[in-house]
Amino acid sequence: MISSLRGTVLSAVGGTAVVEVGGVGFAVQLTPDHVLSLRVGEEAFVYTSLIVREDALQLFGFADREQLEVFELLTGVSGVGPKSAIGVLSVLSPDDIAAAVAADDDAPFRKVSGIGPKTAKLIVVSLTGKLTASRRPARVAKTAGAPSSVADSVLVALVGLGWPEKVASEAVAEVVGDTDEKQRDSVQSLLRLTLARLGPAQQAAR
Repeated sequence: MISSLRGTVLSAVGGTAVVEVGGVGFAVQLTPDHVLSLRVGEEAFVYTSLIVREDALQLFGFADREQLEVFELLTGVSGVGPKSAIGVLSVLSPDDIAAAVAADDDAPFRKVSGIGPKTAKLIVVSLTGKLTASRRPARVAKTAGAPSSVADSVLVALVGLGWPEKVASEAVAEVVGDTDEKQRDSVQSLLRLTLARLGPAQQAAR
């Protein structure tokens, strides 16, 4: 298994870069943004995932372990191949993906070329509970009174949907104080109630 590469960039065009390691050039498929960050002639380090097929060996590269882990989770979803997975990461960051899954929102995935409605929904269902807390923005504070994983997931979802962190945090705290334990233990339930509370405030702000 080739888990990483460190070497000189020989070329970086489109969605592929060639990295020379010990005199051997490895073709690595990357996201377009990752390719643009590389410079020919300079050293690069990429985390990699080797996909073995009967007719080919494909190497996919990532800027950090977080992207690699999400890629491997995506390729574990039925109907999502490595090219579709790299396509998702080309459009959505790990934080975007975590927020969409937490919000049970498959719309962001449907915007990715090659991902249809059924596959988008399957991604959300399959990844629920599999995205670790490290994928939430570190600056998002925990909310007292609710299980941290539930409150954190709701905060990530709200921030991902565009709500200011302070507003989202205060709204979650208010909802937690007004609901019973069963409702606080469910991400979907707590998110739905918090959005209902934020809705009127958003309209009033307009």
